Amino acid sequence: MTNYYNGRICLNVLAGSKENAKEVYQAAEKNALVGVLSINYPTTEAAVEDMKDYMEILEGNLSVGLGAGNPKQCLVVGDIAKDIKANHFNQVFTSVAYTRANVGNNESLINCLVSPTGKPGYVKISTGPLSSQAEEPAIVSIDTAAKMCKDMGGTSLKFFPMKGLSCKEELVEVAKACAKNDLIIEPTGGIDLENFKEICEICIAAGVNKMIPHVYSSIIDSETGNTRPEDVKTLMDIVKSLV
Repeated sequence: MTNYYNGRICLNVLAGSKENAKEVYQAAEKNALVGVLSINYPTTEAAVEDMKDYMEILEGNLSVGLGAGNPKQCLVVGDIAKDIKANHFNQVFTSVAYTRANVGNNESLINCLVSPTGKPGYVKISTGPLSSQAEEPAIVSIDTAAKMCKDMGGTSLKFFPMKGLSCKEELVEVAKACAKNDLIIEPTGGIDLENFKEICEICIAAGVNKMIPHVYSSIIDSETGNTRPEDVKTLMDIVKSLV
């Protein structure tokens, strides 16, 4: 497997097909984790079989996705990890340990989905299939969430849904907690070519060593469902200007 980092920033973009996966991986100069969503498959077995091809195409730099943070996919992603030893898994807070146990290594990155609360310094950790439906959400300090993530074998905090820069003050605190606890930060939701640089700059200023910004719908062609390679190249130019 190749390294999935070129310095401090690694892109996370979606692939609409295997050919598109090749295109965007090359457009990112292999500095990307390319997402394939588990929700797009009828069964776990079908996902595993298809993802074997993506693993080869991407040299292991596959990002196994839930599908818009869908908590109902958490066990599917965890089960995929039994057979697909991808370099990256997306996971809700409550299923990180399940995924780590199933992947059976310490090398794969497993993010831990936490959500904005409107209060800087605090995040919602009740992002699982049952807990996300609770009448009273579980809101804890970001430092506590970071430490719990590490306890469970997580490597990253995925801050979602950010809605671009609408929760900038909260992002600052999440980034600071990631820096303090030696975690990767994965800002996600509403990131586009216009706000990408500022979001990365916020994380850099907070002192994070590594970040994986997710740039999805804003760079996907609505007609084909494919990520536009030219937009990935634009993002890489921004990355190079920052690192």
